[in-house]
Amino acid sequence: MSKAADKPEVVQLPAEPPIAAPVSNRRAAAQRVREARDRLTSTSGSRASFDRELLRQYAQTRISASFGVMLLVVATGLLFGFWMQPASAAGWTCGMLSVHAVIIRYCARFLAESPSLTPTLKWRTRFILLDLLYGLCWTTILIYPAGLDIAANTMMMFLMLLVIAVSSMVAANLPNASLAATAPVTIAIALNLVLSGTFDNYVLAMLALAAEGYFALLARRLHSTTLATLEARAEKDALIGELEQAKSISDEARHRAEAANVAKSRFLAQMSHELRTPLNAILGFSEVMKSEIFGAHAVPVYKEYSADIHNSGVHLLNLINEILDLSRIEAGRYDLNEESVSLVHVVADCHHLLKLRASSRGITIHEVFEQGMPRLWADERAIRQIVLNLLSNSIKFTPQGGEIWLKAGWTASGGQYLSVKDTGSGISEDEIPVVLASFGQGSNAIKSAEQGAGLGLPIAKSLIDMHGGTFTLRSKLRMGTEVIVTFPPERVMSALAPMPEEAPPLQPENTMTAMSDDKRRARHKPIMGAGTGL
Repeated sequence: MSKAADKPEVVQLPAEPPIAAPVSNRRAAAQRVREARDRLTSTSGSRASFDRELLRQYAQTRISASFGVMLLVVATGLLFGFWMQPASAAGWTCGMLSVHAVIIRYCARFLAESPSLTPTLKWRTRFILLDLLYGLCWTTILIYPAGLDIAANTMMMFLMLLVIAVSSMVAANLPNASLAATAPVTIAIALNLVLSGTFDNYVLAMLALAAEGYFALLARRLHSTTLATLEARAEKDALIGELEQAKSISDEARHRAEAANVAKSRFLAQMSHELRTPLNAILGFSEVMKSEIFGAHAVPVYKEYSADIHNSGVHLLNLINEILDLSRIEAGRYDLNEESVSLVHVVADCHHLLKLRASSRGITIHEVFEQGMPRLWADERAIRQIVLNLLSNSIKFTPQGGEIWLKAGWTASGGQYLSVKDTGSGISEDEIPVVLASFGQGSNAIKSAEQGAGLGLPIAKSLIDMHGGTFTLRSKLRMGTEVIVTFPPERVMSALAPMPEEAPPLQPENTMTAMSDDKRRARHKPIMGAGTGL
């Protein structure tokens, strides 16, 4: 009976990966993208105004600079006490501090409110009016000493420039508020100086207007810089959101692909077992009929039919085994049974198995082996399958009278390689990725009368990848094909360190005796050599 009648092997496939539910993640990412896009459009109609963010920064700057403004107000009140009644200066100081306190209170209220419930236009108008009141309060005291003398006018100009600079910097995130805080002071002082009628005061008035224009331009520049920063941050947030959304879509597609791949592997494995069950009976009984164990056939042609049935069953069994191996490899359930293997011996043995098939087609196989190569630490069954697949393909697609070269030797990095080169019809460069894919066949294979399932090369490539090697296919039409597989230097036995021997636990009374035994064993311990591979 045929060995194919053995009990089919059970392949355990991994459980189907659960398809994650990235819909919620994708919706959250889309929501973040929409929010970032909305922030690029201002409620006032101008692009990238970011009204809410600018107002928030304005309020924060006002609160952080409140202590400095209070010091400026108090110092100004003390200084102007020398030109006016102390009570008037104290009253102005208290009034100015009250206005400043109101501004700080409204800024704190704005920051405490929920962004969704904050009317941006209402708060912008409120801040502009408060800054206008703030500027008018400064005007009431700065125009008082104007026209007295040159010293008083110079001090007044210095204080005006200081007030304008501080107000412009504090309210730069809201240019209209900055202008409302500084323009009354500048206009009042300039008019007061012009009405005095002297040339020096004309110069001071022009200087005041120039200073106002300069600080207004500076405030606009700061506002533009802040806008550019906010716009860049919003675009970054939008880009991050789009990347997260794309990643969510990619993860969903990956989960679906993994599920489809596992379903495919499970289907192939299940169908392989379902086909092998009746195939065992076909092979067994056809072998009995072919061998005429229970007597000769009444019609001699039945013996030939039985042989054809048996050969077809063997071919189908090989195909099913290849599908089962591919399913096991793709599912990650193919375990390497590693041991000491001679690459030259395995290649020569495979040549001996397929020599009769090559001779029947008039194909000559040449062996070019380097002698004295050490053994490999690899799976002998996997290497044998690699060699058989490559050599079978070469024999299949090499015409009668062709030649095949089997080579085995050293690589430049210290590993070992196997090469199978033929003088067949070859493969075009654009078809090489096709033949390396599962169930892929080139145009020559499709036209050939002796076709396969397109699993030989993918299985060989997967097996050599599991060994950490490389798989290279070189081919040109009408010039033949060469396949080179390499094994890394780490799998050459001469490059591997010996396994350490674990000594048994020592008894206290036998410690000295065990130590002497260890020294004696160390003197006689064999050393792994390049020639023996042990």
